[in-house]
Amino acid sequence: MDLCVTIKGVSFLLQTGLGILGNSVVLLAYSHIICTEPKLLPVDMILCHLAFANLILLLTRCVPQTMTVFGLKDLLNDPGCKVVIYAYRIGRALSVCITCMLSVFQALTIAPAGPFLSRLKPALPSLVAPTFAGLWLLNMAVCIAAPFFSMAPRNGTVQPFTLNLGFCHVDFRDNLSYVINGVAVSVRDFAFVALMVGSSGYILLLLHRHSRQVRVIRRSHGNGAETRAAKTVLTLVILYVVFFGIDNVIWIYMLTVSKVSPVVADMRVFFSSCYASLSPYFIISSNKKVKGKIVCAAEQDQPSVETQESNDK
Repeated sequence: MDLCVTIKGVSFLLQTGLGILGNSVVLLAYSHIICTEPKLLPVDMILCHLAFANLILLLTRCVPQTMTVFGLKDLLNDPGCKVVIYAYRIGRALSVCITCMLSVFQALTIAPAGPFLSRLKPALPSLVAPTFAGLWLLNMAVCIAAPFFSMAPRNGTVQPFTLNLGFCHVDFRDNLSYVINGVAVSVRDFAFVALMVGSSGYILLLLHRHSRQVRVIRRSHGNGAETRAAKTVLTLVILYVVFFGIDNVIWIYMLTVSKVSPVVADMRVFFSSCYASLSPYFIISSNKKVKGKIVCAAEQDQPSVETQESNDK
């Protein structure tokens, strides 16, 4: 196997394996929290949903991509490609939308209470589930065109205005469809990223105010718990914006050419999936509930291992 292909395959394999493991651990930890606690906090609900969206993205994009890099062919037929590409588009869209939702929710939570916010804040927890439903419906509608252009790879040369994903082709047939699809996706992404950056900037402004104001916020919101949560949100937003920027620089380049090199397409897949792979580890390291459940599970497993070793002796 060529060295370049080997490096690419190992990179995708590590990214996919670590991402699926991390998001699965977060989901399992929250599943245990749901079973042991009467109610899940809104921020925890958002983080749980983010891990689920990232897991969809990794399973529908990185897993088949990794298999293709290692030489597996004819993974999917036309219907399979339509389902996988549609699910991937929705998962990718939900990832940016839910990260934006997390940032806006946290900004509203730590914002000083005014006439409007004093009425809005008590209603925030009840708005989480309807917002999830709205984001699912929005992105299912925006991504509805994806299945119509998706198909299994054909023998022969790749047609112009076709995205060669390796395991599937997305054939837009003409330049107009190609550009309209790209613009629609980019406008949605940039709108949510702009809102995300704006709310994160507001959080940053609150966190860097005078120390007396910070102490007031901490006393009002549980000894700095909301401040710690806000710093976690800022970390996730910065992580997303960095990889979003790289992803969209490559995407804009792809919109300017009729035939996209597989190397360029692979680079975009890798960078666009980095957030889904890395974000669960930031959640685990910064969320006391999730970390506590993982530590508790590890401590429960350790005595059984020690008992087994003593029996073997």
